[in-house]
Amino acid sequence: MKIALIGVGNLGLAIAQGIVDQNEFEVEQLVLTKRNVSNLDSWKKHNHVMVTPKNVDAVRASDIIILCIQPGQLNGVLEEIKPVLEENRHVLISTITGKSTKDIEAIVGEVPIIRAMPNTAISVGQSMTCLCNNAEGKPNLPLAEKIFASVGDTMVIHEDMMQAATVVCASGVAFWLRLIRATTQGAVQLGFDAPEAKHMATQACLGAASLLLATGNHPEEEIDRVTTPQGCTIEGLNEMEHEGLSSALIKGLKKSFDKISNIASDK
Repeated sequence: MKIALIGVGNLGLAIAQGIVDQNEFEVEQLVLTKRNVSNLDSWKKHNHVMVTPKNVDAVRASDIIILCIQPGQLNGVLEEIKPVLEENRHVLISTITGKSTKDIEAIVGEVPIIRAMPNTAISVGQSMTCLCNNAEGKPNLPLAEKIFASVGDTMVIHEDMMQAATVVCASGVAFWLRLIRATTQGAVQLGFDAPEAKHMATQACLGAASLLLATGNHPEEEIDRVTTPQGCTIEGLNEMEHEGLSSALIKGLKKSFDKISNIASDK
């Protein structure tokens, strides 16, 4: 397998690191492209890693092409590499927000295309990456799942749900961080130093998520394990609900979804 990462910024570097760290991959060659390759010198020490500023050279040398560029760069890059794309050889994996498989097909034709929506936790190997495909790309979904499983978890969804997935998984990271910040502020008010408060809030959040992932339980099942009759937990939960905690979160998700839908419709 030969993989090219086109436009290696923070996201591309995280994917590259996941591929390098994942021993299950049989990668003959990994090609990284960037206009200024000077800060990629450390990658040259890895076996089978090639660094180049030339996207066309990277595509010619690879089978799997992962696009990590900005949305505004997509059309130009696709036009650049289109002459060297081979329908029966290359697979395009796009990580570009708001650009559908149809948008890409309109430029390069009906080649195998997979869309991937990771989030910023990819940098620590904990991304929730949603995947979808065009008709030609379906046979290559297991490969895409394997690549992104090296930097977190994956889920295959219908392309119509990619905007919603962006809100829940990508914007969702910011929503959870805001909740952790609020818990940290509350802990400081209760008497803890800020570093202690942040550590406790963060670990409590990680523990709650880990419980659900490990057990498969509904959140309310785990909440029932914590709450006791007339106890302090139910007192706090009820006060938060009276102040609109759940409603505010749901409204925030819907507002973000409306915004991303408007952006997409204005393209």
